[in-house]
Amino acid sequence: MTGRREMFEAREGEQRLEIDPALMPADGGVIFIGRIASPWTTRETCPKNMRAARETGQPAALTIDPAYRAGLQGLERASHLVILSWLHHAPRTLIVQKPRHAAEAKGVFALRSPARPNPIGLHVAKLIALDIATGRIEIDAIDVLDGTPVVDIKPYFASTDAFAEATIEGRDER
Repeated sequence: MTGRREMFEAREGEQRLEIDPALMPADGGVIFIGRIASPWTTRETCPKNMRAARETGQPAALTIDPAYRAGLQGLERASHLVILSWLHHAPRTLIVQKPRHAAEAKGVFALRSPARPNPIGLHVAKLIALDIATGRIEIDAIDVLDGTPVVDIKPYFASTDAFAEATIEGRDER
């Protein structure tokens, strides 16, 4: 389990957990249902968010494992999907981080950084094509590395998932 901690140098103001959550006994029994095929093979080339990923014009695809493909039935009705991924290359010990663009450090739960105790990625993507037989889901873009595990997929409901009035103080989300 070495390597992940050493890959990321701590910046001033950052704090690490005493124990790496990856070394703790599992308590949720999370399984991966497939993998993401993306054009991104390095952290340096991977877009930092879905907006940046869409700007590249690079599509992506998910391949769902055979045991879970029946669960895709009816998904073709959705125009957009919520994809939960496991950001398996992210460090899990940073609890306070100082992003390069930020003036001050912030707790991990106040950030969208992949470095967190449970590195779960949240992505809203446009559904381009679905082939249940092969488990292939084509989407407009993704902001993860090639081979990233898929934890779950849900249809996106604009009527309940979108909040036009949502803000982060001091940040323009446009």
